[in-house]
Amino acid sequence: MHAAQLAEEFPVVTLDTNALDAAGLLAEHRLPGILVTDSAGIPVAVLPASQVVRFIVPSYVQDDPSLAGVLTESMCDRISDKLRGKKVRDVIPDGLSNVPAADAGDTVIEVAAVMARLRSPLLAVMKGKELVGVITASRLLAAVLTAC
Repeated sequence: MHAAQLAEEFPVVTLDTNALDAAGLLAEHRLPGILVTDSAGIPVAVLPASQVVRFIVPSYVQDDPSLAGVLTESMCDRISDKLRGKKVRDVIPDGLSNVPAADAGDTVIEVAAVMARLRSPLLAVMKGKELVGVITASRLLAAVLTAC
């Protein structure tokens, strides 16, 4: 089985997409992450849902999780406000700009190797400069386990 056979349509956002809208897509579709493209449609990054969560949690709470218990309910209700007015480009840290990608002709093990090496929940499948689709880790696992 090749990457093109595993690839599926998947929501994609651009660097200039509103970060709140991107977070809404992640939540609504229960996605492990989302593919980010430039204005020409070329993949530039994968934004894992966990990174969006990390962005909205105050750094002092990340440093000391016991502080989360002292935040008032009204403060918790406003946590998503950190995304308001931000673009996807503002949420992607520098280290996540390496796009996990596979060639459409890559084998399942080649796809798995890229995904594992980059610790990405999904990767873009490319045929030249054309985006064929996306493979999620769960889709890859389903294909591998079905073959066993």
